[in-house]
Amino acid sequence: MPAERLTPMALRDRLASPPVWTPDAGAIEVVSPTLFTPRAAAVLVPLVMRPQGLTVLLTQRTQHLSTHAGQVSFPGGSREPDDPTPIATALRESREEIGLDSGAVEVIGRLPDYVTGTGFRVAPVVGLVRPSIELVADAGEVDEIFEVPLDFLMNPAHHQIRVFNYQVGERRFYAMPYPRPSGGEYFIWGATAGMLRNFYQLLRA
Repeated sequence: MPAERLTPMALRDRLASPPVWTPDAGAIEVVSPTLFTPRAAAVLVPLVMRPQGLTVLLTQRTQHLSTHAGQVSFPGGSREPDDPTPIATALRESREEIGLDSGAVEVIGRLPDYVTGTGFRVAPVVGLVRPSIELVADAGEVDEIFEVPLDFLMNPAHHQIRVFNYQVGERRFYAMPYPRPSGGEYFIWGATAGMLRNFYQLLRA
């Protein structure tokens, strides 16, 4: 991905007037509408404006949650009746989960909704975040807050396709492992990686 496409100004322009493009079908988990209606949810795709370049702020979820336990995810969650828009949901959830002040976020657009196998229709809201933020993780939901350079996640060389085999078939999903400074890796996969893959497709279109 050319570096000039990964600046705040370039992202504002691209999301304000997106080109015609097709979301990556391989990144979308399909839920049969005959089984249930997906529940509305939203996440914030927070792009922190660091001096060395944009980073993507992510969380590691706690192990005891009922859905997506222990996974890497964007801050976000289910839409509540008092949320007028998906943007409101994403900002409220980000404030509750990681203490992100909504005033530090400049919302610049949205990615296509992403339907997960766990029954959510997720609206990804893209926002630029001031680097002077002070974050506090909600210990009941978030084990860790970390950042990954946007240029790493927008490099297709880091987009892996993994396969999980079931007795009755298989599930294919994207994964974008990122090295931990202390050793090991953050395993970014599933819905989070799928939304990042769609972000990549939008920027390269």
